[in-house]
Amino acid sequence: MSSFQIEGGHRLSGSITPQGAKNEALQVICATLLTSESIIIRNIPEILDVNHLLSLLKDLGVKISKIEKGTYSFKADSLNLDYLQTEDFYDKSSALRGSVMILGPLLARFGKALVPKPGGDKIGRRRLDTHFSGIQKLGADFRYNEAKKQYEVTAKKLKGTYMLLDEASVTGTANILMASVLAEGKTTIYNAACEPYIQQLCKMLIAMGANISGVGSNLLTIEGVKQLKGCEHTILPDMIEVGSFIGMAAMTGSEITIKNVAYNELGIIPDSFRRMGIQVLQKNDDIYIPVHKGYTIETFIDGSIMTIADAPWPGLTPDLLSVFLVIAAKAKGSVLIHQKMFESRLFFVDKLIDMGAQIILCDPHRATVIGLGDQLHLRASVMSSPDIRAGIALLIAALSADGTSIIHNIDQIDRGYEHIDSRLNALGAKIERIQF
Repeated sequence: MSSFQIEGGHRLSGSITPQGAKNEALQVICATLLTSESIIIRNIPEILDVNHLLSLLKDLGVKISKIEKGTYSFKADSLNLDYLQTEDFYDKSSALRGSVMILGPLLARFGKALVPKPGGDKIGRRRLDTHFSGIQKLGADFRYNEAKKQYEVTAKKLKGTYMLLDEASVTGTANILMASVLAEGKTTIYNAACEPYIQQLCKMLIAMGANISGVGSNLLTIEGVKQLKGCEHTILPDMIEVGSFIGMAAMTGSEITIKNVAYNELGIIPDSFRRMGIQVLQKNDDIYIPVHKGYTIETFIDGSIMTIADAPWPGLTPDLLSVFLVIAAKAKGSVLIHQKMFESRLFFVDKLIDMGAQIILCDPHRATVIGLGDQLHLRASVMSSPDIRAGIALLIAALSADGTSIIHNIDQIDRGYEHIDSRLNALGAKIERIQF
């Protein structure tokens, strides 16, 4: 198993370009199953989760060719649906949570699909009810095979309908959307997620010939079509990487430029960092972070403690709360981090406390960080990454700590961040990938 050995205390300098968005990549790659024609997708990140999905689709029969770095062609004209019955499919798909999004396309195009209980981060309960109830309303029949621990889904014909989602699930919305584009008649999805990932998926489906209106809102209307064609699509920069680099620069007192960030798609993220006292300067489509000798957390107008909380888009994405939590430890002032969505995502704070951070874990969803400013000197530590986002937060902490830290289980980080060690080393970090 690989680990990172990080020599802390080095300032970073230079420019870095974010990878393609992981969450969008998983959706649009699954959407290639909706047509037999060729599709070209650019800016695909080279990360473990995406590589696992590509491998899964290849085994299913999708012809995938790498044109150049980050650019692939897909052609799903001769799928082997018998592969869905194999142990290999079960093992690969159950290990990757994003594999659940093959359900909608396969059901829409072929009338059947098998979905094992998916894997992914261990960050609390992540139910699939939104996926299943929405697709059931389109006319699908679900059965859970207890012996095989997989969902068997069939539909003679999907028919459009009105639905009100019980939660604005991003992957749930994507799955239902991909199923409905080939359904008969009109589908209306209310309380749909409207993150940039979903907007990008809609743009791709429209380029393929789908009829979708309401893109960017929480009310999507889809008029089903009989078939879809090929297209070309470019994935947005990963806004989670952008936020991670902002936090990393501030906490290590570094001066960096984050290139080509698609600033207009970042929503509330830049302003949320500004509330932490961090200077986030827009230069065309780049973000410049100057050297911070210190940063002070704002308070609310009435003087009460600042709260940083996640919310459905256009609120703050939950994927960045781990970054906000770690950078708050080095700030002046206090903040309440409220992670509403996942009840286990804040449990990594014990590792930061061991390093010297002043954090009170109030309950599974809330942590109060007492920022010590320049008085905080994080101690190096040996730790393990429990999930992708906690992993990058621990890496940020290690980069700013005194001494040499070890982070085990870095496969979790590699699932979401492309060659993060070599890219940061190019900016002056001292990160070594080692084997234990």
